[in-house]
Amino acid sequence: MADNHDPIAMEIVGVRVELPSNQPIVLLKEAEGTRYLPIWIGGNEATAIATALEGVVPPRPLTHDLLRSVLDAVGALATRVTITEMRDSVYFADLEIDAGGREVHISSRPSDAIALAARTGTPVFALEAVMDDAGVEFEDESEEAEVDRFRKMLEEVTVEDFLGED
Repeated sequence: MADNHDPIAMEIVGVRVELPSNQPIVLLKEAEGTRYLPIWIGGNEATAIATALEGVVPPRPLTHDLLRSVLDAVGALATRVTITEMRDSVYFADLEIDAGGREVHISSRPSDAIALAARTGTPVFALEAVMDDAGVEFEDESEEAEVDRFRKMLEEVTVEDFLGED
């Protein structure tokens, strides 16, 4: 039986704008399961994640590109992102870094940690308790069709979609 503190490997499905609120979300999916974890994020973070997922290299480094460069410069490696908690509809994450053999844990907003993970290939996890509380499972065909539409929309979304006014 799984402990609610066990980490579950997640995949970054993508970023979209939730209508009618125009609130961006990043969608994670269990790597070996059927549950999804939608996390509402800010516009800048949505842009940062979307550009990394699309392989877009900005003319000037974004904050998350800078963080990746700093880690590289000091010989550190981002080894894991874990979504650790949801409290009052706010998610919390832990960014694990290997700093020359020393394991360092840094509290982070999930959106920032995911933006870094998208740039570095760092694996993303969510604790079982978070998935139990906030995970969404699509059980019937109509919901699966919605996921397929979401995936198709993600293929068509561009960085410019997130650059609107807040």
